[in-house]
Amino acid sequence: MAMNYDPFRELDRFAGTLLDVRGPRLMPMDLYRSGDVYVLNADMPGIDPGSVDIDVDGQLLTIRGERTLANHDNVKWLTRERTAGSFLRQLNLGQGIDIDHISATYDNGVLSVTIPVSEAAKPRKIEIGSERREAITVKEGEAGSTS
Repeated sequence: MAMNYDPFRELDRFAGTLLDVRGPRLMPMDLYRSGDVYVLNADMPGIDPGSVDIDVDGQLLTIRGERTLANHDNVKWLTRERTAGSFLRQLNLGQGIDIDHISATYDNGVLSVTIPVSEAAKPRKIEIGSERREAITVKEGEAGSTS
């Protein structure tokens, strides 16, 4: 099988070998709010869901995963761009999050974490009262009882 030569890809590969750190790598994610929950979707293709850890320590949410690749002996690699290793993402949740009800699912290589907003942080309608109206009602009631 012949492959086209791409000098930029070769340069990226070379730079990757120079900068390759054996520590945790970043996983791409999306984060949005839908109603009373935040939803975090992180791409984790090829990662066994059993190797994924999600921890909350105070207001810090940490997602860790490990990807292992099959070891093929006696093969000649034409290209190998997928890497094995640890993945890490940390988020500061801030105030107003219900950390006791955070949940997660993993489907088709995407980890989805649902982060609910606490009841105290949800928007609510404040009813406006009138002290003057209550005072008028009391005076009218008092006037009727003195006659």
